[in-house]
Amino acid sequence: MQRALKFAKYLRNYGWEPIIYTPENAEFPAIDKSFEKDIPPNITILKQPIIEPYSFYKFFTGQKKDNKIKPVFIAEKNKLVLSQKIALWIRGNLFIPDARKFWIKPSVKYLSKYLSENKVDAIVSTGPPHSVHLIALQLHEKFNLPWVADFRDPWTKIYFYPDLMLTPWADAKHHRLEKKVLTTASSVVTIGNTMKQEFEDIVKRDIVVITNGYDEDDFHSTKNIELDKKFSIVYIGTLIRDPKPFILWQALSDLVKEDKQFANDLEIKLIGKIDAYVVKDIEDSNLNNYLTLMDYVPHEQVSKLQQQAQVLLMKVYDSGVAKGIITGKLFEYLTAKRPILLIGPEDGDAAKVINTTKTGVVNNFTDVDGLKKKILAFYNQYKTGTLKVNPVGIEQYSRKNLTRKLAEELDKLIDKPIG
Repeated sequence: MQRALKFAKYLRNYGWEPIIYTPENAEFPAIDKSFEKDIPPNITILKQPIIEPYSFYKFFTGQKKDNKIKPVFIAEKNKLVLSQKIALWIRGNLFIPDARKFWIKPSVKYLSKYLSENKVDAIVSTGPPHSVHLIALQLHEKFNLPWVADFRDPWTKIYFYPDLMLTPWADAKHHRLEKKVLTTASSVVTIGNTMKQEFEDIVKRDIVVITNGYDEDDFHSTKNIELDKKFSIVYIGTLIRDPKPFILWQALSDLVKEDKQFANDLEIKLIGKIDAYVVKDIEDSNLNNYLTLMDYVPHEQVSKLQQQAQVLLMKVYDSGVAKGIITGKLFEYLTAKRPILLIGPEDGDAAKVINTTKTGVVNNFTDVDGLKKKILAFYNQYKTGTLKVNPVGIEQYSRKNLTRKLAEELDKLIDKPIG
């Protein structure tokens, strides 16, 4: 949501007037009204009611009607029940490309009428959900409008794709639709170089990289921010369990056993949607006494929590596509100007950002001893009051600068001079 919202916020700076289409009654994991301040004044927002399958899903899995749908593979209990496994199979094999597929036909009908009556110069679709790209695909073919397909995440290369229990038929359909979008769009945009290369291997065309970023307006001055008293290792966002053991819990468990003072100072602070398996892993590592859990908090509070942290934790999902994972959270971490501890591929896209901006350290998925040394180095700086970073070149990731790149891409498509 943030990526699309921030593009809309700043597009007027570069001569483009955004018109937003979004379903009126879509199901979301969370609603954050603090972002309403970013909606440009007098902007045109198109909405209509949409059918979604989540009511059936809640009934089938025994959830209450007013429960919020959790992000993919977030477990509230330590074991998926049979109904959840069946629902996951249905999701992967019948709802292609995703559970928003029922948006496509009514949205195309509604927007076709709008486009017939109103002048629009170009279309931007941002996904997932990839159903949004299929809406744009039909409108592009019907009205011959320039179309930018913006991928915030991969399609068939996303980390949970192998867990969808796809039949060969469903897998082939996903790949066929993915290639159709990549081939047909006037321009394809991704958030990182690994995804760029993966898409270029599929379609043999140039893919544009426009990373995620941060908005200066979202961050308060650090002058009045007091750091956490404890040696806090803070994670903010959605945290799911890897199939493989997460070495941070082992490293911290060892350190609290080896150093009593470290144990007295440690706090593990997890803020957001946290998988029950993650909490169990922490308890099994005898770290539950150091754990602070906070549910989803409004984004306007997130910047303060980031700036109060002693260390900001960044975790990449340990999978075959780990090198390309680069979340929006990373860029907000940069502006907090607190040290980042990334556990993930040392040659990945996220690692490159941290290393070039000099905002933290990177540790691979298996080196427990190396991780303990890095944590102790942070801890020793914490004890001497010298734990800080001096970011280099993070301005390139501001939302204003990134929106300019999108505007330039749109300008190329209609042969319009850059404003």
